[in-house]
Amino acid sequence: MAYTINDACIACGACMAECPVEAISEGTPYTIDAGTCIDCGACAGVCPVDAPAEA
Repeated sequence: MAYTINDACIACGACMAECPVEAISEGTPYTIDAGTCIDCGACAGVCPVDAPAEA
């Protein structure tokens, strides 16, 4: 399953820089394209507020 980003997102950009398939788009909160996400968890590993989570 793809990851999603919840409302805890502070739009810091850490997850976007870490995504190997560029599935994350800027916004408040940031969003993850479920069709592109490879479920690697890299975004969740760098998020300071634990906003990315498995859907």
